[in-house]
Amino acid sequence: MEIDNETKEKIQEMQMYEQNFQNLMVQKQAFQIEFSETENALSEISKSKDEVFKMIGQIIIKTDKEKVEKELKQKKDLLSLRLKSIEKQESELTKEIEELKEDVMKRIK
Repeated sequence: MEIDNETKEKIQEMQMYEQNFQNLMVQKQAFQIEFSETENALSEISKSKDEVFKMIGQIIIKTDKEKVEKELKQKKDLLSLRLKSIEKQESELTKEIEELKEDVMKRIK
C-alpha cells in the first residue's frame, strides 16, 4: 500500500509531537522530584527548633529558619506553577497527537 505525501507529513508531524511529549514528561518528572524534595525540606524545617543550616556551593552555613522557610515556600509555589503549565501543555499535546492519529488512520484505510 502506497501512502501519499500529505499522510507522510502527518505521520512525521505526529512523531514530532510524540517526541515533544516525551521531552515534556522528562521535564515534568524532574519538577515533580524537585517539588517533593522541597516539600520534604519544609517538613524537616518545621520540626527544627531554631538552628537551620543551608548549603551554599560547597559550604554549609547557619542561617535564619524563617528566611529559609520563606525561600522554600516561594520555590514550592514556583514549582507548582511550572507543573501546572507542563500539565496544560501535556493535555494540549495529547489532544493534538490523538487528532493526528485519527486523521492518519482515516487516510490509511
